[in-house]
Amino acid sequence: MSDVDERPTKQLVADSQPLSIDVIAIDIVGGPVAEGHWESAGERCAIGSHEANDVVIDDPAVSRFHCELHVTPDHILVRDLASRNGTLVDGVRINEAHCRDGSALRVGETTLRLQVAASAGMMPLSDKTTIGRLSGRSVAMRSVFATIERAAASDATVLLQGETGTGKDAAAETIHLLSQRADQPFVVIDCGAIPANLLESELFGHEKGSFTGANDRRIGAFESANGGTVFLDEIGEMPQSLQPKLLRVLDRREVRRIGANDKTPIDVRVIAATNRDLRAEVNRARFRSDLYFRLAVVRVDMPPLRERPEDIPMLVDTLAPRLGFDEETRKRVLTPELVASLQRAAWPGNVRELINHIERCLVMEDALAPSAHAHNHAQAAAPPVDLSVPYAQARREKIADFERRYLTALLQEHNGVVARAARASGIDRVFLHKLLKRHGLR
Repeated sequence: MSDVDERPTKQLVADSQPLSIDVIAIDIVGGPVAEGHWESAGERCAIGSHEANDVVIDDPAVSRFHCELHVTPDHILVRDLASRNGTLVDGVRINEAHCRDGSALRVGETTLRLQVAASAGMMPLSDKTTIGRLSGRSVAMRSVFATIERAAASDATVLLQGETGTGKDAAAETIHLLSQRADQPFVVIDCGAIPANLLESELFGHEKGSFTGANDRRIGAFESANGGTVFLDEIGEMPQSLQPKLLRVLDRREVRRIGANDKTPIDVRVIAATNRDLRAEVNRARFRSDLYFRLAVVRVDMPPLRERPEDIPMLVDTLAPRLGFDEETRKRVLTPELVASLQRAAWPGNVRELINHIERCLVMEDALAPSAHAHNHAQAAAPPVDLSVPYAQARREKIADFERRYLTALLQEHNGVVARAARASGIDRVFLHKLLKRHGLR
């Protein structure tokens, strides 16, 4: 279609006015499906052709898990889930985008209209600012705390999702310690660090002589944790050959060691974590959809540090004493000016990187600026290339991401004065205005 801009963009802000969203009304306004109306009052709303979504679209061009709406008190964020045909917001193809009231959302051949109802207090928030090893005063973290508290009160399986370093392991441990199983074992299996040929034995155990090198019987993680919790870290890295075996354990609550004939009943609570979006992995046929549903009974999305900079002063106060340096050194090095500079950094490694930087400052006894360190870390921690994405699309996505980060830093450096920013960057002012509009920075 000529009126559709197919260029993916990292983020498009269509309306900067706070919405105080309570309910999203979603209506079909075009496409092969005659009509449809849904209302969502939750924090997240999944859209796709699979019946497990909140909004189910019977359109063959819509992926099983096509996109997701993430609702906060002041905006709607729509995120494409590696869908086959992409997601468009108001005619622009996006990876992530902030929507306005009345935005048109196109999935497959179907067009949806988003309408919001303004009201206060949509999402439940915990009154705590520290829970276990997690700290934060931001709305995002207090929402996470509320979900963790509810999850801990049950035996439901929990899926923790978030970027590397956001605290998924601390969240898993917190759920265990707040649960009725706190005095029972907490067994951790890193599915990404154990070779595939050994992972099955680590999880389920084996009998003596069941394979070459099996000189003794081994009790697996599920039996070892009986009565307690099994934490499956990096579950997105689990080989596809093992996924149906894990699904059977979760469904039947029994394990069979490699080489054994009998099955052993187990009583465990399972928590899984991943830095991947498993729904996108389902769309790419890399992760079983039935296993995803079994794991994501309760889903907790850990926010990246860049989305909650207001938590950094509290994190510095909380984390610094754990590093073993005396209070005088901490006060001398971790000045208010340094903390303010930490709040302006991107932190691609999230809280883990922040801890490392704080320790580095204390070791050097110098208030080191985070910029160069954060840049080096970002280079070292660059994500692997996804060869399932066509070259042209991957290139457009990287360019769009770079443009937005560059423009954001440029505006911050020049206090939002476009003329000054244009002169300093060598960008024509008219073109700079177009770039800012394209990336939702005006």
